Amino acid sequence: MNPAIKLRNEKAGQKLVTALKKRHFDAYYCATKEDALKQALALIPKDHTVAWGGSASAAEIGLLDAVKANYKCIDRDTATTPEERIQIQRQTLLSDTFITGTNAVSEDGQLVNVDGNGNRVAAMTFGPSNVIVICGINKMTKTLEDACTRARTVAAPINAQRFGDLGTPCSKNGTCADCTSDNCICCYMVTTRCCRPAGKIKVIVVGEEVGF
Repeated sequence: MNPAIKLRNEKAGQKLVTALKKRHFDAYYCATKEDALKQALALIPKDHTVAWGGSASAAEIGLLDAVKANYKCIDRDTATTPEERIQIQRQTLLSDTFITGTNAVSEDGQLVNVDGNGNRVAAMTFGPSNVIVICGINKMTKTLEDACTRARTVAAPINAQRFGDLGTPCSKNGTCADCTSDNCICCYMVTTRCCRPAGKIKVIVVGEEVGF
């Protein structure tokens, strides 16, 4: 990484950590994906049952492979039918640790996430006692409004491609049309402006681009 970019990311990331802490999140800055993986694993007690949402960020730093190898997991990808997958997603709310990324985060420390079925944002806000959010520096925006825009116009269209042919405008042309399609993946828009109870949500800010 270019030294100037590395230095900028560190300064911006540390500022974001300070903002998150003011909103009662536990927050950490890690310069690399490797450091982020070590930090995340240090935050998961050995006796915890672990689950996760569809987090490209967590997969990208190697966290999902690590927890599958070392923890009891609730893994929706083991389902053999759509009905079984939904049941496993419901069990996620009873996990001890929930792992996710975030679609965006404002400079003042507010997380913004969009969801199609609501299972991911539900687990972030209620249920698991320990939530770990992997947040690449590329997710940071200037304002809350910018964060909402990023979630809808950047993260959601990319996720639509990842999920296959949903029939939504963004899956067809790569841009948001503010649709109300049957398969819309922006049905639930959640802003997490503070963490309660304090420290339940741990945000690991990574000084590299992680996820989308």
